[in-house]
Amino acid sequence: MKVSDDRGAISFIVPAHNETTELPATLRSIRDAIERLEYECEIIVVDDASNDGTPDLARELGARVISISRRQIAAARNAGARAAANDILIFVDADTHIRPDHVRGVLDALQRGDAGGGARIFVGGEVPLWARVGLGLFSFVYFGMNLGAGAFLFTTRETFFAIGGFDERYFAGEELFFTVALRKRGRFTLLKTTVITSGRKLRIYSAAKLARQVAAILLTGPRAITSRQKLEVWYGGAREERL
Repeated sequence: MKVSDDRGAISFIVPAHNETTELPATLRSIRDAIERLEYECEIIVVDDASNDGTPDLARELGARVISISRRQIAAARNAGARAAANDILIFVDADTHIRPDHVRGVLDALQRGDAGGGARIFVGGEVPLWARVGLGLFSFVYFGMNLGAGAFLFTTRETFFAIGGFDERYFAGEELFFTVALRKRGRFTLLKTTVITSGRKLRIYSAAKLARQVAAILLTGPRAITSRQKLEVWYGGAREERL
């Protein structure tokens, strides 16, 4: 469906669990992107069972807060979409920074009738060399297959509900299934400008820990991501503190 670029057409949806450290910079990046384009929007932070003051902080920073208690990224994004007032939905992770180019790219893609899209990612901050190399190889393959990363995804409200949103059977990898569903509806576009996302998991967890997590998923298949029980990297709750 083609959309107009009337002001007030965008809902940013930011899922968050215990994100007082990363969330302020993310929300500032969204507001800066919109202000430079002189474009109005709403920002919805979906607080999923935080116990660190995330919802209060989000309100102080001008976001609208929706609270759930699911501890599931797919459920949080879906809750935000159901609460959204506007026709364009942009999903941004709580540790990801965007730029005005991303908003322009979203509007251009949807205006020409694309089903949706995403953006390639760049991991910010210092990370181990093994992580930088491994992520580079992964990105080359993953984005080369025109697949979207959960850090930044977009579509229209109509298309979102037509495909059933994010599949809540899965606690990880939900963005892969979401991308495939969008591609069945039309063109899926990866924007040229990368988003900057936190490299905290690559600093918090060792190479061995991450390798074991990935290996378990590859060996078990989709069944491995239907429960959060063995997905510590996604749901362990470890956070960095900024000095």
